[in-house]
Amino acid sequence: MKKILVTGGLGYIGSHTVVELQKTGYQVVIIDNLSNSSLDVLEGITDITKTPPTFERLDLREKAAVSDFFKRNNDIEGIIHFAASKAVGESVDRPLLYYENNLNTLIYLLQECNTHHINNFIFSSSCTVYGEPDSLPITEDAPVKPATSPYGNTKQIAEEILKDTCSVSSLKTIALRYFNPIGAHETALIGELPAGVPQNLVPFITQTAAGVREQLSVFGDDYPTEDGSCIRDYIHVVDLAKAHVIALERLLSEKNKSNYEVFNLGTGRGSSVLEVVNSFEKTTGEKLNYKIVDRRPGDVISVYADTKKANEELGWKAQKTMEEALASAWKWEWKVRENS
Repeated sequence: MKKILVTGGLGYIGSHTVVELQKTGYQVVIIDNLSNSSLDVLEGITDITKTPPTFERLDLREKAAVSDFFKRNNDIEGIIHFAASKAVGESVDRPLLYYENNLNTLIYLLQECNTHHINNFIFSSSCTVYGEPDSLPITEDAPVKPATSPYGNTKQIAEEILKDTCSVSSLKTIALRYFNPIGAHETALIGELPAGVPQNLVPFITQTAAGVREQLSVFGDDYPTEDGSCIRDYIHVVDLAKAHVIALERLLSEKNKSNYEVFNLGTGRGSSVLEVVNSFEKTTGEKLNYKIVDRRPGDVISVYADTKKANEELGWKAQKTMEEALASAWKWEWKVRENS
């Protein structure tokens, strides 16, 4: 049984990926500093899979602690790296925190990969690297635009660090550029747990419907789109998690075409903010209190993926519908309210 390290494995996407890894038969070790996650997630993972993953609370910014971890775990065969700060607005206010947390930690991990001959690395990247796209849908060959936030910049720099490292070592990396993950596990045992006010649309929708938030703000209805609201590519988190397992197996079985590869992970379909709102109301029967407000600075008009490369080369395709994602998110929201 191959041992895989998942950093940030108690986070939103990380926890769903741990479930899929364990279901596939991997032995999983989780590192998480619990800065944006909860130990309750470990219980949820265990309840779903009937297998408790190994967990170690560790801050990847502490280089000596990272080095010690790898000395004690010298049989790791692959790493999936999620651990990072991810709020765009916060990154503008606290850029040094983001550069330290998102770049130093990657460097420390790669140094240990080099020391311990760990050659399989999956990186959690983002479609933010594309900025405002020149054309749609966005392919992996689309230009990487100047970042509009320190968060986006850390993803671009991290990809450059990985690419440079792969060119001079035995490291094999797949960078997965996510579009907009939504939804929760069908059991409602794990899901998205935003700290404070949600930065993403769907948890804000579910919290508004549950009465936690008074009103949902829709930022702008005068964009050059069919209904005037922004368009994004919303992908179910379980589909996203499964892609990580497939990408890891591509590296472990040496099917990668080069030492550094990039894949877009999305549905290939754009949905507007108002479409998502309407779909939630239709799926759940809940009426949402929402208001059209002014545009939000920095919002891109329309972003959705060309998924042909992931479909054909990875053999992966998003399967779950928007309705399934929203229903699971609402079920998860109820579970969170019951337990709070």
